[in-house]
Amino acid sequence: MKTQHDQAKGRSAISANRFIILMLGALVTITPFSIDMYLPAFSQMAKDFGTTPAKISLSVTSYFIGMAIGQMIYGPLLDRYGRKKPLYYGLGIYLLTSVGCLLSGSVNMLIALRFLQALGGCVAWVAAMAMVRDFFSNEDMPKVLSLLILLIGSSPLLAPTVGGFITDSLGWQWVFIVLICMVVVDMIVTALFLPQKYQPDPSVSLKMKPMLATFYSILKHPQFAVYTWSGAFGFASMFIYVAGSPVIFMEIFHVSPKLYGGIFALLSVGFIGSGQVNILLLKKYTSAQIYRVAIYVQVLTSAIFLYGTLQGWYGLVATIVLFFIILSCLGFMYPNSNALALAPFKKNAGSASALIGCLQIGLAGLASGSVGLFNAKNSTPIVVMLFVTAVIGLLILVAGKRKAELTTGMA
Repeated sequence: MKTQHDQAKGRSAISANRFIILMLGALVTITPFSIDMYLPAFSQMAKDFGTTPAKISLSVTSYFIGMAIGQMIYGPLLDRYGRKKPLYYGLGIYLLTSVGCLLSGSVNMLIALRFLQALGGCVAWVAAMAMVRDFFSNEDMPKVLSLLILLIGSSPLLAPTVGGFITDSLGWQWVFIVLICMVVVDMIVTALFLPQKYQPDPSVSLKMKPMLATFYSILKHPQFAVYTWSGAFGFASMFIYVAGSPVIFMEIFHVSPKLYGGIFALLSVGFIGSGQVNILLLKKYTSAQIYRVAIYVQVLTSAIFLYGTLQGWYGLVATIVLFFIILSCLGFMYPNSNALALAPFKKNAGSASALIGCLQIGLAGLASGSVGLFNAKNSTPIVVMLFVTAVIGLLILVAGKRKAELTTGMA
């Protein structure tokens, strides 16, 4: 049980670093904006490229794959050179490839450039997660990550709505122009105001063998392995939803891009709201307890969603409600699984953060890729993937829970 002294100490540390949390939030929102803002443009882009929205969704998958690979590169770089220098280089790559995206002449070129765009932009996510470990204690990390969810979750409230307006008014190319402007502002604010608490560690090797040895030593830690793998499969539902929602809502239910943006914003309230409720629950329950309940609810909801879909029961409203519950579960799962996975590491926080991100985004990218590869024209393949990934996440937790609890004081 947490004492009143511990709670007061945590609140004090978080209050003193609110501006830092806000700046870290600005960095982590680069990824959701890069994914969500152009979703309402799928239909327009498909017409321009002479293809289908499902084919355009592969550019989401390529972005996920680029993020997964890029994070493994930036983890050791952030540990060796500090947080800022790799951040500037990565975001520079993001800006150049964003220009390429808006000038794309074919869907295949777009898919390739989105991969490179993610390869650069993912540094912001890895650096921000590592800096959470730099600035905050193990007890404060899940609370800070829940606050970041408020900022991350606000992106889906704004991005598709703004993206739909931009697409209808100016064309899809202007979505990438807006993204370029946002990242330039983030780079300026980071350079001027964000402190670097972590000191560069020249002993961190950039040779392949030592890097792989470091990643392996992190991965074999029981607490890290259980909560990273379980969280990665559980969190895959977010990216399956992102890739599949344009097909479900605009192609199956025939909603307009503007209405789709509104639905996307409404559903993000579940993710945001549960993330903030998580802060309150952490006053009484541990991260491990909250995570365990959330993943059970996710599996149950996904099972109900799948059965009803196969029976043809659900219309637009029921589909929205079920997605809302699943996304609400993620608001509890994401901060707690990440905090539990990162807790054992101080020296290699950048590498640990990168490995978490790689596994999360890599698995999510493979799962969400089924939407494009299966060329889904109904919701069944999408809901099947939601159910399968949730069940695998639960099985990993159940199988490894006892071993992980032996190594953590947070369970």
